[in-house]
Amino acid sequence: MKIVISNNYQEEPGDRILKLIKNFNRKGIHINDGKRNSIKVFDLNGKKVNIKSFKLPNPVNKIVYRFFRKSKAERSFTYAEYLISKNIGTPYPIAFAEKKSGFTFQESYYISEHLAYDLTFRELVNDPNYPQREEILRAFTRFTYELHEKKIEFLDHSPGNTLIQVQDGTYKFFLVDLNRMNFKELNFLERMKNFSRLTPKKEMIEVMSNEYASLINKPEAEVFKEMWMYTNNFQKKFRRKKQLKKKLKFWKN
Repeated sequence: MKIVISNNYQEEPGDRILKLIKNFNRKGIHINDGKRNSIKVFDLNGKKVNIKSFKLPNPVNKIVYRFFRKSKAERSFTYAEYLISKNIGTPYPIAFAEKKSGFTFQESYYISEHLAYDLTFRELVNDPNYPQREEILRAFTRFTYELHEKKIEFLDHSPGNTLIQVQDGTYKFFLVDLNRMNFKELNFLERMKNFSRLTPKKEMIEVMSNEYASLINKPEAEVFKEMWMYTNNFQKKFRRKKQLKKKLKFWKN
């Protein structure tokens, strides 16, 4: 198995990390056990680290990731290092590891420091009475504007992928699930579309569009119109996808 360690962790022997990976299925504490990927917390010399195990690719992607495209683990690691270079919060990257055979790609893992946090954006969606909800929402909007100004398009900008720390009335934001990003100048509509996956709630879009309009040279009504339009489009596609899955599940049963 190939392992690449961050320059900031070169003093950490790779064999210790590889040992944790080898014991991934038997040890560690689950913090997420999704259908696609699994994340566990391990102890690495007295420091908590997260190891993300990516789902084994399908037969086609085993070839694609072997020869033509960087793995999700490598992209997560590379993008994390880039975000930190731009002073954008993300759990600190430690390493990534990959296992390949002669002609196919097999396992991959991304290792980062474990980050303590107070909430994710999802709590703001689910609890309209969350303390300082509007203040956090406005700070989050300024954070997203900062991403856009730094030419970062976070394609998985969704409720569970921003960790939030609350410290003495200030808010810090950290991106996770990093393997899908673009780095380019974003036009106005691309910026508005980047909010589409976050919440179906109109009152939250009203707050975010109001804050974003104060940061960009656009009327608030125009910002709200486009942000809400992209949100509705995403929600319609999301509902159609769920309905289709239900139908397929029914026919399978």
